[in-house]
Amino acid sequence: MGGWGIAVHGGAGVDPNLPKERQEEAKRLLTRCLDIGISALRSNLSAIDVVELVVRQLETDPLFNSGRGSALTENGTVEMEASIMDGPKRRCGAVSGLSTVKNPVSLARLVMDKSPHSYLAFLGAEEFAKKQGVELVDNEYFITEDNVGMLKLAKEANSILFDYRIPTIGTCGAGAAAMDNPLQMNGLPISVYAPETVGCVVVDKEGRCAAATSTGGLMNKMTGRIGDSPLIGSGTYACELCGVSCTGEGEAIIRSTLAREVAAVMEYKGLRLHEAVDFVIKNRLDEGKAGVIAVSKNGEVACGFNTTGMFRGCATEDGFMEVGVW
Repeated sequence: MGGWGIAVHGGAGVDPNLPKERQEEAKRLLTRCLDIGISALRSNLSAIDVVELVVRQLETDPLFNSGRGSALTENGTVEMEASIMDGPKRRCGAVSGLSTVKNPVSLARLVMDKSPHSYLAFLGAEEFAKKQGVELVDNEYFITEDNVGMLKLAKEANSILFDYRIPTIGTCGAGAAAMDNPLQMNGLPISVYAPETVGCVVVDKEGRCAAATSTGGLMNKMTGRIGDSPLIGSGTYACELCGVSCTGEGEAIIRSTLAREVAAVMEYKGLRLHEAVDFVIKNRLDEGKAGVIAVSKNGEVACGFNTTGMFRGCATEDGFMEVGVW
């Protein structure tokens, strides 16, 4: 074992024209979350406890698209989803369609720890939350003024926006550029691509790996749409070898079972963590766009993406720490 390691992300795909102050704001949030995780690891918290703790912090801050600040559905409401996985016994929990649960990742943890199931959604998940006594808030708590404005733009453009926080100024130009070189999701063009998920992966000093991912999904998504984030093996995976959290084009991540693929090529091809992440980004996404953060039982951390940047940060017990966007 090589000591503890931690990585966090705030979404893959960043607007090249994102204002400098917003980039710095994102880096400060990621640094704060890393510091919280590092402190917890130094206090001997387990990997599964640390990923939940860090993702709760990301859900509470409206900067990224999870918890408060989640993207809005076509009906102007929030439907959140999250998953968590504990590597040693591959225990997992996932939730979708949440509209009142303040911290979806903690409800996913309760599904894992306090239910006979692995995945609960919509009304069933909300009822389970009430029985477990988790903190509930009105749907309006999650809705921000920025997101209301971005939903309006999305409806006017008749499109799904991946980046629900691209500045209004220049949006038309961005859309025109996208039409010249369109991204596609399940064969349909989408106008903008950028961050839309948060996640954390941790290996503790005992070599136990864990992963958690949380999101509000896509701006102007169809009601009932479920992405990769709550799907074990797609957006989140952890086992005895590694922990993985993904972000990006959900439909492409689902098709490629991207998180599980990292573990699979480590197990069956004998690749090291960095090699495995690089391999799946280059060979498993077809034309999809995504990013990955991962840790190994040996204390390694890695990230990879084929998008224009990914909000990310990582640290290891030997003193290495890095926060980046591009």
